[in-house]
This record gives sequence, C-alpha cells and structure tokens, in this order.
Amino acid sequence: MKFSEFISAHGVPMRKAAGDHVFNQGDSDQSLYIVQSGLLKAYYLSSDGKENIKSFIVAGDNIGSLVAAYAKQQCSFSLVCLQDTQLIKVDFQAVYDAGRDNLEIASTVVDFLLAFAMKKERREFELLCLSAEDRYRLLLKNMPDIAERVTQNEIALYLGITPVGLSRIKKRIQAEPKSIVG
Repeated sequence: MKFSEFISAHGVPMRKAAGDHVFNQGDSDQSLYIVQSGLLKAYYLSSDGKENIKSFIVAGDNIGSLVAAYAKQQCSFSLVCLQDTQLIKVDFQAVYDAGRDNLEIASTVVDFLLAFAMKKERREFELLCLSAEDRYRLLLKNMPDIAERVTQNEIALYLGITPVGLSRIKKRIQAEPKSIVG
C-alpha cells in the first residue's frame, strides 16, 4: 500500500480557522498532521508565560508532537493556525503499525523523520551559530512571503530577538546599496 492510499483510508480531514489551536502544550495528542493549506506556528511557552516560536509550518509540511505521539507524554509545544488551515489528521500509532508491515509506508515515515531531524538541526545551527541579522536574512530567503503572512512580533520571537532589535536589523538591510545585476 502506498502512503497516500493509507492517508486516504485512515486520515481525517480537518479545517481550522485562524487563531484555532490544533493542540496545546501539555495536551495528549497522538496524531500527525499533514498541512494541505494555510499557515501554522509551533511555539513553546515558558513557565513565566514567555512565548518562543519553534517554527512556521506551511502547506506540504507534516507536524506532530513526537513526544506525545510516540512516547505517550504531553505535547511539549503548542500548534496554532495563523491563517485558515486545512489539515489531514492521522493517528501516529496506526502509521507506526502500518510501517512495520509495509516497506513503502515505513520508507515514507523514515523520510518524514529525516526531514524533521534535518529541520531541527538547521534551526539549532541558526540559533547557535548565526547572528540575528543572518537568521533574518535566511528566513526571508527560505520563506520570502513570511513578512506578509505573520506579524513583526512573531518574526522577532522566531529569531529570538526583541521587536526593536528586528526593526534595527530591517533598517540596516534597507540602507544597504542595492546591487545592479546586468
């Protein structure tokens, strides 16, 4: 069985409005979500209520709390829709079990997990090794329309800086001479 056939048979289509949570930090959500359309934000809340944005999730991405889905613990982060969103919800255990019996499904799960691990590795590198300005430039390169889709405060939280710091970075970038290609 192909993974797409498995999803058609076992996935549950969902529509969420902007502002709706798919799950919250502390929930028990043992599902994986395939984003069909829309924009979501995955974020952590510290014990003092400070928000830290983990990632922005767009159409074509997959997401779920693996800590909750596999280890049966509480979700370590929250997932909220920033725009009206269409998702396909699939039970993690059903995917896991199907992968034990079906090489094609197992291969797709491995690909999903590798993509997830590489995304986390890149994010860690960015936070640990790049300046805030370099992180901002990379965000714009990888998601050129993000500034039109999220607030400046959300971009600052994603970069790990204050909105004032982001404003200064944007002013520096805007003041740079534009290169003429010709």
